[in-house]
Amino acid sequence: MNAEVKWIDGFTFLGQSQSGHSVVMDGNGGEKAPSPMELVLMAAGGCSSVDVVDGLKSADQSVTACIAKVSSERRATAPKIFTHVNIHFEVSGHDLDKAIVEKVTADSLQKYCSVCLMLGEGIEMTHSWEILA
Repeated sequence: MNAEVKWIDGFTFLGQSQSGHSVVMDGNGGEKAPSPMELVLMAAGGCSSVDVVDGLKSADQSVTACIAKVSSERRATAPKIFTHVNIHFEVSGHDLDKAIVEKVTADSLQKYCSVCLMLGEGIEMTHSWEILA
């Protein structure tokens, strides 16, 4: 999986995914578009929601809606990394089994959600560069 981020102007950047999609990012704390850190939270909410909906459907639950409300706390000084992230799932459906909802939401964060597992473990970052004429 690859991606590219191009500087547009000021603190506005355009992220382009390998699959051909684009997203604008704002390094000014979300003045014009989501900030990169906001996108990390949305990625965690999106990735875990996929697990929850899939898990409920696999358990033959009649799920009709799933909303992940993601809240976070960050360090006050740079680097302003997340110190706590909570995902609160609001799930709707017909005759949902509470035990199954509890299990699939826990399993998402503890076993399946790639984004949440990376946030929870810390990651090694590397870089490379080149000068273009």
